[in-house]
Amino acid sequence: FFMDTRAFGKEFEEYLMRAENEYGVRVLRNNRISKVQEDPETNNLMLSYLEGPDIREEVFDLVVLSAGARPPESTGNMAKIFGLNLNKFGFCETDDLTPVSTSVPGIFVCGAFSGPKDIPDSIAQASGAAGKVAALLSDERGKLVTKKEYPQERDVSGKEPRIGVFVCHCGINIGSVVNVPEVVEYAATLPGVVYVERNLYTCSQDTQKKIKEVVEKHDLNRVVVASCTPRTHEPLFQNTVKEAGLNKYLFEMANIRDQCSWVHRLEPVKATAKAKDLVRMAVAKAAMLEPLPQPKIPVTPSALVIGGGLSGMTATLEIANSGFEVHLVEKEKQLGGHLRRIHHTLSGVDPQKTFEQLEKEIAEHKNIKTYLNETAAEIKGYIGNFETTLKSGEKFKHGAIVVATGGVEYEPVEYMFGKNPKVIRQTDLGELLAKKDFKADNVVIIQCVGSRNDEYPNCSRICCSTAMANAMKIKKEHPETNVFVLYRDIRTYGFAEENYNEAARLGVIFLRYDPESPPRVVATNGDIVVEIDEQFIEQTVTIKTDYLVLNAAVRPNPDNKDLAQLLKVPLTKEGFFLEAHMKLRPVDFATDGIFLCGLAHSPRLIDESISQALAAAARVNTVLSKPFIEAEGVVSVVNEERCIACGRCEDVCEYGAPRLEEISPGVIKSRINEALCKGCGSCAVACCARAISPKHFKSEQIMTMLEALLTDKDEEVKV
Repeated sequence: FFMDTRAFGKEFEEYLMRAENEYGVRVLRNNRISKVQEDPETNNLMLSYLEGPDIREEVFDLVVLSAGARPPESTGNMAKIFGLNLNKFGFCETDDLTPVSTSVPGIFVCGAFSGPKDIPDSIAQASGAAGKVAALLSDERGKLVTKKEYPQERDVSGKEPRIGVFVCHCGINIGSVVNVPEVVEYAATLPGVVYVERNLYTCSQDTQKKIKEVVEKHDLNRVVVASCTPRTHEPLFQNTVKEAGLNKYLFEMANIRDQCSWVHRLEPVKATAKAKDLVRMAVAKAAMLEPLPQPKIPVTPSALVIGGGLSGMTATLEIANSGFEVHLVEKEKQLGGHLRRIHHTLSGVDPQKTFEQLEKEIAEHKNIKTYLNETAAEIKGYIGNFETTLKSGEKFKHGAIVVATGGVEYEPVEYMFGKNPKVIRQTDLGELLAKKDFKADNVVIIQCVGSRNDEYPNCSRICCSTAMANAMKIKKEHPETNVFVLYRDIRTYGFAEENYNEAARLGVIFLRYDPESPPRVVATNGDIVVEIDEQFIEQTVTIKTDYLVLNAAVRPNPDNKDLAQLLKVPLTKEGFFLEAHMKLRPVDFATDGIFLCGLAHSPRLIDESISQALAAAARVNTVLSKPFIEAEGVVSVVNEERCIACGRCEDVCEYGAPRLEEISPGVIKSRINEALCKGCGSCAVACCARAISPKHFKSEQIMTMLEALLTDKDEEVKV
């Protein structure tokens, strides 16, 4: 039950459609609930709600309330301590154009403290706020850093495996199901194992210290930890092993929590037996482990920003203010992008002043070189070491890339757009209002033009807020003008809901239509007439209007496809760039060293684009601030004697690591760039000649684990 769906996030609308169409979720629009009562006999809940003119009652087992978010009670005291201004709702006061800055210079804000927001936006803001702090401290960067020193790595080549096994209780997570002492006793009998112990928490600092002591005392050259998941804890244990003087890849982990105690909690005997199997497999692989080198990749301390709109300009300036060189490439003859056509926001801020300031600062900044009317012809390399060739032939090297190519406004083919001068888009209306060149008795605004349909199923996010901004400006400056907003759902999320209410108080009339029966537009004797089958009153409303304003969708930049091929990064099916993780890495690509922000990512408002740009800049600075990047040791290698140069490895690799190269006249073989390789093994699986093998996961290592699984320590193979 809802008033308006608010599926405004990237691909959220498709998620809603799947819930409705594939999973049978009932979506009840406009059905106002009057009361909830408990049935005293069944304890079920009866809802009374309005469906059209009728009151209906329906019984449910469970009622879930979607409650709003409020600031915590402690916010007021904290704000007083730091001298921060709060808005009328008790959240931290910010501005559309400075979304992570507070009323106190040097104090920044991120996440829900500045207003309710989803995970991707919170994480982007967090990175942006961190970047702002780093920029302030850029002159002092590295002065207080103490370089961590590791002992000389021991040479274990040619030595018999001496394996230490540490079995974790993980509190009650493992110990309440698995018989840990029994597993410890069993591990001590396995080949190559010279030391075993059990720990309440192997990840604790005390145990980490103990592991280092044990490695030295017992001359261990392999370490196995049987505990929780390597997804979260493997780096910790690898670092401990490295601090003990061993190569960090001489470590193996058995996951006896996620793969054992958590999934077999009702069968402790079998869970214990399975834990023994997992430990036996880990020990078998540990005996086959080899030390792996981690090459150091030097970093070129400069960045490339592609796109000179609001996001690109913001990211450029932020990186430059952090002390790094930036190459800003814009395909148009001037900077600004869509920002040049935006003259007012919901909060009343004039973005043109911000644009003029950004343009001035970029032009005068010593660290920024701007290329106008330019595009990238070739981009090659990898994190820390990219090289770009522009269409003019100019070349430069850089360590990271920001993609900020923006989006485009949909050009409607419906509602007589382009055939009648009084049918305009929302940006056109904004410019008319800014030029004070507006006069009308009636204005009709149609929402969701070119979005939320079969061709383009997702929401364009910014349209409802833009409609409110323009509608309110009309009513404030021309109160005699009638403004009608024809909508499917009003998606003025967050604090913009207040603007929705204010627009209604000012006299803006909202009429809801069904997408199955969209508004109809005709021209009669030079007049534009709009008909809508209004859902609430269930009547057809006819309006003669002076202006028909279409809220056209934000579509992907058509240049994205070519740029994605240059960068070897993915796109969504609609054509926006696809981030590494929608929630946890919202401005990263899967390819290291390349980041995105703004409308290149998805439709978003000014403050959201700025937050993302600050986040992308902060992520770039984490790369450029290092003299070198240490690559991972787990990479694939090619046996050139077996390679037949079929190219299948190139086809399957998402990171562009394998490349066919002519190693001698007429001899072509696959070569893998270790800086790009993620060690995922896709190329090894695809290789029909079995010429590729990922280090640390070689075939013989995996086969040894399988043999250990199928063979008890004192038995022959079981099958």
